Amino acid sequence: MSEHELEQENQNIEEVQEPEQGESLFICTANRDFAAYAQEELRRLFGSVKSSVLSDREVLLVKLNVSEQNAIQQISDSRPIFLRHIQPVQFEREGENAGELLAEAASFILSSKVMGAGVKVALQVRKSADAGEESSSQLKEWLEELLRASEAEFVTASADWIASVYLTDSAIYAGISRPEDNLSDWSGGAVRFRREEGQLSRAKFKLLEAEREFGLDLSAYRSAVDIGAAPGGWTSLLLERGLKVTAIDPAKLHPSLLKSPNLTYIRKNASEVKFKDNEFDLLVCDMSWSPKLMVQLVSGLLHGLSPGGTAIVTIKLMHKKPMALIKEVIASFENSRLQVQRAKQLFHNREEITLYMIKY
Repeated sequence: MSEHELEQENQNIEEVQEPEQGESLFICTANRDFAAYAQEELRRLFGSVKSSVLSDREVLLVKLNVSEQNAIQQISDSRPIFLRHIQPVQFEREGENAGELLAEAASFILSSKVMGAGVKVALQVRKSADAGEESSSQLKEWLEELLRASEAEFVTASADWIASVYLTDSAIYAGISRPEDNLSDWSGGAVRFRREEGQLSRAKFKLLEAEREFGLDLSAYRSAVDIGAAPGGWTSLLLERGLKVTAIDPAKLHPSLLKSPNLTYIRKNASEVKFKDNEFDLLVCDMSWSPKLMVQLVSGLLHGLSPGGTAIVTIKLMHKKPMALIKEVIASFENSRLQVQRAKQLFHNREEITLYMIKY
């Protein structure tokens, strides 16, 4: 989105007031510079949406004209592309002293009746850039100490409940929810993977996140083709999962991959390659090319993907109207016998989204 478009969109964001009965308040998060598109997804669901910006181009405070549970259900069912994470706001206080605000938020959490011995609780604390010098991790430590008397078990995964806190320079917002109600059980939907020694590229994280987000098991596939594979981030993950991989790219793959007995490396443009029918059960593509050209290349190789096979493809949003572009790309793929299961801007996507598709 251009600077001019963002300014226009921000002018449409109205200041949020305390929710009334039948309304609900949420902190909504998208990838940086894509919050306006997440807001548009909410508008299409709920009509009237009032928002204010908590963090530049990324985090919004949103008031919806339906109850909290109704909103959560509708958002979850809609499977938004750009809206990455939501957390309900059931407690709000204005102020500038972080310690005092955290103490008040802790009192709210303790009074919620979900805290208790044996209950697994994930504390997720975030802050805006202008919210004091303390880091989010320091604030989380303070909050955990304030809640220790509850005897709840504080965990980072497999929680029964998530207690979410967001601190700005002038207010604090808190809410308690089930992990499945936040779109992502990661704080702010920021899915983190540990960088491994010798990892070829951060692109590997995109495929790891896609596997998690779409409920896939890459090791369950037999044979994959990676279009535009160099330097080999996605190919390396597929080889690690035990697949036979055909990597296509005129550029060089990393030398560490070339020794793998399960790798076939075709150093050509994808448009110059032909395969036997139904040769693969997985097709992946993460090329930094125009969406139109990417669709042409992938469609030209789909005869090699067996019916029922999976395709995971990224779309670069090189367009001023990404929603229209996404609709156009999806229509093109569906005309090529690919049925789109999910379209999502993952945390590790930048100016792109990821499609998960099945060939029929």
